[in-house]
Amino acid sequence: MKKDRQSVDARRIKVLSMIRERQKIKVEELAAYFNVSLMTIRRDLQILEEKGLVGRFYGGATVDFCAAPVSERDSVALYRQLIARYAAALVMDGDNLFINGSSTALSLLDYVGEKTVHVFTNNGAVVNREFPAGVEITLSGGTLRGQSHILTGDCAMRNLLMAQAENAFMGCSGISPDGEILCGIPTELGINETMISHARRYYILADYTKIGKTGTYASFSLEKTGTIITDEMAPAAVVEQLRTIGMTVVQVKRSDFPNPSEDPFSD
Repeated sequence: MKKDRQSVDARRIKVLSMIRERQKIKVEELAAYFNVSLMTIRRDLQILEEKGLVGRFYGGATVDFCAAPVSERDSVALYRQLIARYAAALVMDGDNLFINGSSTALSLLDYVGEKTVHVFTNNGAVVNREFPAGVEITLSGGTLRGQSHILTGDCAMRNLLMAQAENAFMGCSGISPDGEILCGIPTELGINETMISHARRYYILADYTKIGKTGTYASFSLEKTGTIITDEMAPAAVVEQLRTIGMTVVQVKRSDFPNPSEDPFSD
């Protein structure tokens, strides 16, 4: 098993190197180079994308996906990892959890250790992921559109309405200074709201680039106060305003995790 993991990590490191060298590359080219299936390469690219290392387009991947410098992208990826680790520490053995379509929220499951947890999610990315042995996942069902991994629609909502959870862990596209939670996929709004209403507690996971963000995204305001987990880089004025309207805001720091791994593929 360890040897298999090493070979997978070695391939992903090489994939990343090739993308950085070429700037853009097609899935078919990578599959032919490594003599693996298209699905295997798509899984590799998904992991690299979730780590903030590449961007994907239809049929391939690129590093030319963000105007921010590489150092900033690496910083965002690190803080998302630290946010996920902090969130995982809030999970108790035996908990029932809701997790929405967020990759950061989903990655908290990598850090639950030996805890037994039961997860209800509309995040289709779980299909291509491996989690600790104690993680049991129920997929909501529903509709996928285009290349999105997020399940929505009547089927997902009906199944969600029958579920309850101790904690809901949710990502978002942004949080406005007025406390509006922005959602990049309008059809997921109802699912997000239902997860919050059917959970005892909820947590919004959002790195500093999302705090104070406004735009034309679909959004909803939270009548039920919860906790925002962000990082030390979040703008202080916005953090204070969110606290003023009743939200608890936790800011993780690099010093909270003195030895964060530099290996982009490690847990």
